[in-house]
Amino acid sequence: MIRRSPPHTGTAAAATASAAAAVETGAVARLPGGPLAYTLRRSPRATRLRVTIHPERGVVVTVPAAARRGWSRPESVIEAFLAEREPWVRRHLGRQAAARAVLDQRPALDDGRVIPYRGVPHHVRVTGAPPRTRSSRVSRIGGDEGDELLVERVPRDRRPTEAILEAWFRERAREALLAAIDRHAPALGVTPASVTIRDTTSRWGSCSRRGALSFGWRLVLAPPDALEAVAAHELCHLRVFGHGPTFWALLETRVPGYAAWRRWLRRHGPELHAALD
Repeated sequence: MIRRSPPHTGTAAAATASAAAAVETGAVARLPGGPLAYTLRRSPRATRLRVTIHPERGVVVTVPAAARRGWSRPESVIEAFLAEREPWVRRHLGRQAAARAVLDQRPALDDGRVIPYRGVPHHVRVTGAPPRTRSSRVSRIGGDEGDELLVERVPRDRRPTEAILEAWFRERAREALLAAIDRHAPALGVTPASVTIRDTTSRWGSCSRRGALSFGWRLVLAPPDALEAVAAHELCHLRVFGHGPTFWALLETRVPGYAAWRRWLRRHGPELHAALD
């Protein structure tokens, strides 16, 4: 059964939202290998210290809110934690810097950049649209010399190429995700309250306690099995709202080997997020 949160109205809702909001500040840790800049994120939902290496923001350290006992001044604890894991942190930062350097050397979209679509590399080719075409359009073309995404622009369309492609990808993502939901939901005995396609940066998918599912449109750039795994993951949360053993066992019945696609998305996430940059 899907648990439903009571509705909030007026100032009570605003107060609840404010209380739940995380607060972020910049900070620097003095480590044996030199200073390390990080983002200190105080979250009322956090119960312990957690470190993540974000592909764009770098090191993010999440700790409980300052009002929680023992967390009013966490800097020394954070420095000790980061110092113990410094080789791991700097190794990941180095890998991300190398990946960004490769991405920065790519040609522009209009100059034939190669971007993935459903896990397959496609060359982007931009041309003028045929006469009497009402709006710009995108077509996938397969051939012996490689797959292409053909962007045909109408003269009055002032949008950049990335905006035209993103709109097309969003439609394809919705189609693919709804198809995946149709495959898994009946077997799980669940029905999502809604499905939203968004431009997410930290999560590929999410499920609210009201049964609303949300997915990042860039999943359509990944191999179809990766998209399928994320769709099944969120549907399983309609049965088990948490990540305990029961949840993982349920997910394994729908997507055997799910962990491999989770690792794939973690490893290739930066290039998917930067595909249209």
